Amino acid sequence: MNATTPQQIMQRWHIVQGQLIPALHQEIGLLTPKLEKLIHILEWSRVEEWVQRFSYRTGRPPHELAWLANAFVAKVVLGLTTTVHLIERLSIDKALQRICGFPLHKKLPSASTFSRAFETFAKDKLAERAHEGLIKTHFGDRLIGHISRDGTAIEARERPQKNDKENNNPKPKGRPRKDEKRPVKLNVARQRTQCLEEMLKDIPTDCRRGTKCNAQGYKHSWNGYKLHLDIADCGVPIAALLSSASMHDSRAAIPLSHISAARVTNLYDLMDAAYCSIDLHEHSRELGHVPLIDHNPRGGEKEEFEPADAVRYRERSGAERANGRLKDEFGGRHIWVRGATKVMSHLMFGILVLSVDQLLRLRQ
Repeated sequence: MNATTPQQIMQRWHIVQGQLIPALHQEIGLLTPKLEKLIHILEWSRVEEWVQRFSYRTGRPPHELAWLANAFVAKVVLGLTTTVHLIERLSIDKALQRICGFPLHKKLPSASTFSRAFETFAKDKLAERAHEGLIKTHFGDRLIGHISRDGTAIEARERPQKNDKENNNPKPKGRPRKDEKRPVKLNVARQRTQCLEEMLKDIPTDCRRGTKCNAQGYKHSWNGYKLHLDIADCGVPIAALLSSASMHDSRAAIPLSHISAARVTNLYDLMDAAYCSIDLHEHSRELGHVPLIDHNPRGGEKEEFEPADAVRYRERSGAERANGRLKDEFGGRHIWVRGATKVMSHLMFGILVLSVDQLLRLRQ
């Protein structure tokens, strides 16, 4: 079923709005607009279906993990920054408890239980798998015009690791010995000869210090990571990749393109001047796409787009809007966890909610 057409979206909207929400009104009373939005997002994301169904001999039953997964989605929708705030809201909001699945006659899990559950979800990549399933279900059979690729800064509350120069361990000069193995520098040309697993393994994911120029040309430095996104025309994130803040944006282009190509079919690849490279142009054409990459003069004369391509390139503003919404509305600015695995899981819950929210906007 193509659930992204306006008819199918309105059909699902009327089912939730006309049947599910009135039933909850009779059980738990009136609902706020935020809680009604949460119901729609949980109905579309179906995150509880992606919780691993293990047969535990001891410990918490599997169905209770689904309640905790729904609670982390609610944390993003309601704009709660910490797990403590989530537990406080659950303790006073009986309607939120029932929406997430927690029975009213049982005591809520403790903060440590929530933390252990989030660690489990991060290791199992729950949010990543739920988002991938959402994209393949609603966009797998559609033709997408443009994919806008961009990276954004993610500030973390971690101490960045020092590079070799700061550790007084400069790169050795001369030819290496026969028994000496030096790390191979990660570059775009080398990535074209690798498979996706090898590329993802070579991408650094530790906390580093990064520097990037903003839209006004001023440099901004931060400690943490970079989030690289592929955004469709409608503003829905198709693929996401997390790297160290010090990694250049162009090194995430080829891995992201392979991930997106396995999920959707698109015609144009839109990238800014940071991705200006002959290798990326050729790689995009090998995938059957038309690359529209802003030219980086590098001290020479800048090449402008053709008039028709310049109009198409304006669609890339959707990537900036998606990055801004992720940070302002869905928890991208409030990273209270440490480590690339947990940071990525936190961001993916926000990306999952952002994707469903953009799908729901299509009904308008």
